[in-house]
Amino acid sequence: MFSWANKDQGGRSKEGDMFQTVTEGLQTLYTRKLLPLEETYLFHDFHSPALEEADFQSKPMVLLVGQYSTGKTTFIRYLLEQDFPGMRIGPEPTTDGFIAVMYGENEGVIPGNALVVDPKKPFRKLNAFGNAFLNRFICSQMPNQVLQSISIIDTPGILSGEKQRISRGYDFSEVLRWFGERVDRIILLFDAHKLDISDEFSEAIRALRGQDDKIRVVLNKADQVDTQQLMRVYGALMWSLGKVINTPEVVRVYLGSFWAKPLQNTDNRRLFEAEAQDLFRDIQGLPRNAALRKLNDLIKRARLAKVHAYIISHLKKEMPSLFGKEKKKEELIARLPEIYLMLQREHHISPGDFPNVTKMQEQLQHYDFSKFPSLKIKLIESVDKMLTNKISGLMTLIREEERTQPAQMVSGGAFQGSEDSPFGRGYGEGISAGADADDWIVSRDKPRYDEIFYTLMPINGKVTGVNAKKEMMNSRLPNTVLGKIWKLSDCDCDGMLDDEEFALAQHLIKVKLEGYELPNELPAHLVPPSHRKNPTADILFNHQED
Repeated sequence: MFSWANKDQGGRSKEGDMFQTVTEGLQTLYTRKLLPLEETYLFHDFHSPALEEADFQSKPMVLLVGQYSTGKTTFIRYLLEQDFPGMRIGPEPTTDGFIAVMYGENEGVIPGNALVVDPKKPFRKLNAFGNAFLNRFICSQMPNQVLQSISIIDTPGILSGEKQRISRGYDFSEVLRWFGERVDRIILLFDAHKLDISDEFSEAIRALRGQDDKIRVVLNKADQVDTQQLMRVYGALMWSLGKVINTPEVVRVYLGSFWAKPLQNTDNRRLFEAEAQDLFRDIQGLPRNAALRKLNDLIKRARLAKVHAYIISHLKKEMPSLFGKEKKKEELIARLPEIYLMLQREHHISPGDFPNVTKMQEQLQHYDFSKFPSLKIKLIESVDKMLTNKISGLMTLIREEERTQPAQMVSGGAFQGSEDSPFGRGYGEGISAGADADDWIVSRDKPRYDEIFYTLMPINGKVTGVNAKKEMMNSRLPNTVLGKIWKLSDCDCDGMLDDEEFALAQHLIKVKLEGYELPNELPAHLVPPSHRKNPTADILFNHQED
């Protein structure tokens, strides 16, 4: 059992806080410290519904968002390597609702109305969006190894035009915002042939504002254009995203073709494989970082709840006791930007912690300010103590869990298809080339390297460091890289290179110039035969040389 020593360290206080897991700690702190503040100042009406046990216990979730026919459902099929119940794929808009793809012992579909009354699922608060949404929401359950670690949310394809936004019957952007606050990763999918961002797509991306750290972008079907076109498409996509995602940081974009069919253009095959592996590693790390993500979201929620309490209590304080309430209310709503600035200075709050002023003004129209609660310092102080003391204790507990428990990784499906086979990334390439060969791979180019070696005036079969340096500098590689190559090649550490060590150095230079990374230690298959401890290898090599 993990516990903390004293109250000063955010550990076991006089309230008896002691948690066995991070999840239990988060849930307890939210219920005891933050929830009373939220309920008092109507936080759930303005911002986000209250969190429940399932929100803390649920697996990491991945939300897929994109316009129609960008390959969202196919992407899920590609990860799972099997069809899932309720799946429909086609060039036309096929997925017309939200599908939560989750693990279940029995394959089947749970309708939305039944899903939102299940306390074990983290979707109960979606009930607020009504039957128009719930009729378009299902949970697809199946026994799949990937789904044992993560859940995936498929969304309707976004069309352009006003008609599509009106005809849904529910607030699509608000549903996305609800999911965005609770998922661990948001993947925006784009088609290489359809880079235009429609009005509804722009609105959907804006609904995800505040979750920028969760967003990744996938440029799908990139094999359908050649290299020159791909460069133009990538540039156009970054330009389009820059107009919608107003951040100075460049969002991470993964290029590839995420389906199990032959590539139409193989010029960029290595690039696509590298990008796919990077994306897979990002998704695989979600279970390991799930507790940290929930802790981060709880901190963001607590900061927003504090600011909301200051706003509501200030509006209450400014209201007259008897006459002119409506006029004062209109005045306060109009002056809300000024009130934000005043609260920033008074309570030393960052401007980024305040909610959107326009949306807040719209929501405040429906409330009677005179019925708002006054500022309760004890509730604010309780949340402040949670942020300064308790959270640091949970961070310690997270590190302790990481150290004592095995690393959690997404496995199965596309995540393990090629790693332990000749089709794994980098197999037989770069430094790994020749690992399964009978001969020493350097010997294939050794005659050419020997010609250079004997021009460097070897003494007793070895060239000095000074002479070797002159030749190695011709590669134009940085001194730090050449220094590493020298250490890897000088197998006997005598400060000189014999013909095999020199050939090895030239081989490593070639590997680096081809764009591959160098190892920290020389792999066994690259050790020169004369420097190996196995005499059988020396005999085999000498026999081949003869």
